[in-house]
Amino acid sequence: MDIEFNKNEDALKLLVSEMKQRLKKVALGGGEKRIAKQHAQGKLTARERISTLLDSGKPQIEIGAFAGEGMYAEYGGCPSGGVVVVMGYIKGRLTIVVANDATVKAGAWFPITGKKNLRAQEIAMENRIPIVYLVDSAGVFLPMQDEIFPDKENFGRIFRNNAVMSSMGITQISAIMGSCVAGGAYLPIMSDEAMIVDKTGSIFLAGSYLVKAAIGENIDNETLGGATTHCEISGVTDYKMPNDKEALKSIRNIMDKMGAPKNAGFNRIESKAPEFDEKEIYGLIPRDGKPYKSMQVIHRLIDADSWEEYKAGYGKTIITGYARMDGWAVGIVANNREIIKSKKGEMQFGGVIYSDSADKASRFVANCNQKKIPLVFLQDVTGFMVGSRSEHGGIIKDGAKMVNTVSNSVVPKFTVIIGNSFGAGNYAMNGKAYDPRLIVAWPNAKLAVMGGDQASKVMLSIEKASANEELTPEQEQALLDKIKKRYDEQMSPYYAASRIWVDAIIDPLDTRKWISMGIEAANQSPIEKEYNPGIIQA
Repeated sequence: MDIEFNKNEDALKLLVSEMKQRLKKVALGGGEKRIAKQHAQGKLTARERISTLLDSGKPQIEIGAFAGEGMYAEYGGCPSGGVVVVMGYIKGRLTIVVANDATVKAGAWFPITGKKNLRAQEIAMENRIPIVYLVDSAGVFLPMQDEIFPDKENFGRIFRNNAVMSSMGITQISAIMGSCVAGGAYLPIMSDEAMIVDKTGSIFLAGSYLVKAAIGENIDNETLGGATTHCEISGVTDYKMPNDKEALKSIRNIMDKMGAPKNAGFNRIESKAPEFDEKEIYGLIPRDGKPYKSMQVIHRLIDADSWEEYKAGYGKTIITGYARMDGWAVGIVANNREIIKSKKGEMQFGGVIYSDSADKASRFVANCNQKKIPLVFLQDVTGFMVGSRSEHGGIIKDGAKMVNTVSNSVVPKFTVIIGNSFGAGNYAMNGKAYDPRLIVAWPNAKLAVMGGDQASKVMLSIEKASANEELTPEQEQALLDKIKKRYDEQMSPYYAASRIWVDAIIDPLDTRKWISMGIEAANQSPIEKEYNPGIIQA
């Protein structure tokens, strides 16, 4: 390997190491003191509960681990959004588990908490997989109630989704393992089955203090809404459990007796390792944004001997082809970061979408829909080509065609941001707005409307035009540096992950696991809608 490979390898490995260190910090939730306090109450933490519930030794993926990072500093932060969401296996059944983290503001709901819970329910509904709620929450975080309570995608949407999932036949099981207050009380009771842990679990529309204030009644929380009350008097809950571990064991027993899920019929054979060492990906991704051979990365992600390229000689700034990942048949749409010389002798920039590549991608997406093959988008895109030649050639029309086919695709779509994700390229390559079943980013990813250098210069021009006085070269440079610093922070994958624009930041070596589990989940939701891309201009 050459010196550039080694430098690239060191750079990306450092980013992966930083990501893993940040995940360790996130895993502490509200901190070691609050974890100790939870243990002293006889309760497991959210992550301990999930670990106990899921099958050991089987793969799992965490959704939204970095949710809320860098947000709500005035309130002390909200690590992981105050809730842990993991997709894993319970008695061999792929399931989404949602666990409130009571070490973070007593499990109170911040705006990002609601968004993360809705994302978990969305994954369950899209894939028709069971969802388990481990409830331990003080309810809405009152200082921010105006941002979590009344809107369509706010707190109340959770219970609406409970009802919709019930009508869809999606299994929902809840365990009340701590506080469950006010509107939040509807979530477990709108599940198919609900259990409550004696002495630590409680559920009521209003706690004892509010009851005293509202109607003057003196009553303690345990008598008002504890396990004995709801299992033996009100009948609100179905199972009374002595402790967390027994509750989790009971959930596993229930899941073990469920009938088999439906099958969408996606093609899978025995998995093969990639032809080349996956770890070489670290050295293949340039640390400085320079062009590289995207096919070299693809061959380290897909099963050996599975590649069949579509239209290899046409529209070369996008690579399309059929392959397998962990045995699953997939259609790959990847930005080609090589500088290409077209048949007309023109040089085409790697990572830029031209008319011919947009046309090719559109046809390939349609083919995958016809053949019922899930799609995997590998994003490293700087946008669509601009300039008079492209405009006269109809780049807007061809770009619209690609957006149309991606938007109306009925097969499951998965997106991995392996580099840049800029502008309309993000949209055409199945960005968050286009309903990927899962969307993840590598630690080197950048997401923004345009690259940092270009955006900073545009914003500097606007600032200068609005200034009342001429700026000195020094002042101009200082302003440019300030703008670029702010913009670079917003391009960071952590900025995106904190807002759940991506489901996770992952080690490139985990890419195959994410895609494989994603397709396995999607395979439990048969395609019921016919592919119809609507009106597409020729």
